[in-house]
Amino acid sequence: MKSHVDFVGVLFIVWGLLTVLIGVSTLALGVGAVALITSSGHRGDGGGQVAASLTVAVFTALALIAITWGVAHVVVGIPLRRHTPWSRLMALMLGSVDLLLLPYGTALGVYTLWTLLSEGGKDLFNARAEG
Repeated sequence: MKSHVDFVGVLFIVWGLLTVLIGVSTLALGVGAVALITSSGHRGDGGGQVAASLTVAVFTALALIAITWGVAHVVVGIPLRRHTPWSRLMALMLGSVDLLLLPYGTALGVYTLWTLLSEGGKDLFNARAEG
């Protein structure tokens, strides 16, 4: 079971880094939208400005959520590979939410729950907490 737990830790780190990359690229789209708003020389209809501002707000919010979610996975994935007891609980929480992120998050969530809720997974972290 140790190899499964270590692999879940690696998957958390990879998933987190990819999510951060997506968040940074989405943030770049938001910055690009801001550049388009500020560089437009004409002040046309107000609807276009509202739509552009809404686009910036949505891209920025989604980017910050993705970056935070990715960093959380990396922060949990590293101690999970060291079998730190608190990381098991955090990985179970993150993995439970990952179930909603089809299709890769679902696979990661199922594998996380299967690994960390099995008796071997529990024993691995309990032995670390006691010793």
